[in-house]
Amino acid sequence: MSERVMPGRTDGLITLGAANALWVDLTAGSAVPTASGAFTCSPAHAGVGYVLLGGRVVATVRASSGQWIVREVEVRRAAAELNAVGMDRQDLVRIGPFRGAPRQEGHEETPLRWRQRIAGELQELGGPERAARREVGRPYHLAGIDWRQMLVEQTRDGTQRTWWLPRAVVRLLDAAEHAETQWVHAARTRRASAAVTEPPSLPRQARDADARQTVSPEGPTASLCPYNGELERQLYSVLSRKPGTSRRVAGWMCAVCGTAPATVLDHCHEHGYVRAPVCQSCNTQERPDHLYSNDIRVANHYTRLFDTDTDAWLHHWHRCPGCRARTTLPLPHLAAWTAHIACRSLRPTHRASRGRKPCGVLRVSWTGSQNAPRSCLLTVSVDFCPSGEHHVLAQVPYREAAERFRVWLAETAPAVAAAAGPDRLDGLPAQSRPVIADTSGEGLALF
Repeated sequence: MSERVMPGRTDGLITLGAANALWVDLTAGSAVPTASGAFTCSPAHAGVGYVLLGGRVVATVRASSGQWIVREVEVRRAAAELNAVGMDRQDLVRIGPFRGAPRQEGHEETPLRWRQRIAGELQELGGPERAARREVGRPYHLAGIDWRQMLVEQTRDGTQRTWWLPRAVVRLLDAAEHAETQWVHAARTRRASAAVTEPPSLPRQARDADARQTVSPEGPTASLCPYNGELERQLYSVLSRKPGTSRRVAGWMCAVCGTAPATVLDHCHEHGYVRAPVCQSCNTQERPDHLYSNDIRVANHYTRLFDTDTDAWLHHWHRCPGCRARTTLPLPHLAAWTAHIACRSLRPTHRASRGRKPCGVLRVSWTGSQNAPRSCLLTVSVDFCPSGEHHVLAQVPYREAAERFRVWLAETAPAVAAAAGPDRLDGLPAQSRPVIADTSGEGLALF
């Protein structure tokens, strides 16, 4: 890599070609696949003053020869951050297509908007297979990440296609999108200020280079505030209609993971209260899988919700005053907990190449609603049993499920349980509302 350091320079500036090679070399062992043309292939465009690498903005500088260059240390920092990211290829988040998604126009100053870019390209090219055989000059990476290697396409009913990416990649791209927005806003502010205060004798090239090198080394969430319950006990139906709410939400860090910018207000559909601002990834992780009117499939991500990161998620759900006061969860979550935790010992196993494997896929459905607990019954069953012999595992009345949850909560998350209880019912509705079905088709604001 003789091109890595430019002759005559002592400040570690390298050409874009050298930066491309360095990026691939440093991220060769990363769990997240990277692209070879991170600095020179679309949609990267060094001429706007920066290039996105993972969740970081890397400034570009124009040399006196007119060639664009970049600091080697910034490439190395971005690579180190990406190499530290772990990725579970089975933990997927749906990224499209969604009804009513705006089409993104190709423009050098257009923000990343990676979901629209992926959806637009796949719809135009007819799917990931044809997209993989891209035309010369077409975008094939986002923020230096080769998303095509990780894209999963699923088909429902033989006609409806959906696209999915690993959650770790979604969080990286969300961080990149936020970092770019912050960069563009800061650059516009600097230009407006420079036009008024800078002396005319200062060469514009030097001013631009100096401004582009002021990237915060603390990452894309450095300017975000932690959420401290500012929206507690506020109704989503009221808050979501207030002007400026989206801008306010974007100023918080995700209240669950604490590593990505918040983009949506998660709220309880049974009681209507805002829980907290969260990122897209955490909002989709919390969503019950394959939700119908009264039926959900209990998928792998419930291991995180009820086993790995239990305290964090229980605390988040109990940010709703209604769920906290009644020491329970919204009906779909309580149903999933009943199948995943309370009925765990009932799930049969079958012989596999390595020991025994749990039977089929868990599903839980219910009759009635939480508004009439005496008549509400949860039915836990198994789909796709290899031998075809296992079907219904248990039928659990709603009140019994709720009581089991209270006991488990006290043992598993005593701090969360201590904050709950029937003495905090002031100001809450006498009856829970019916579960609100999602009608947007996007599935990003459920529960």
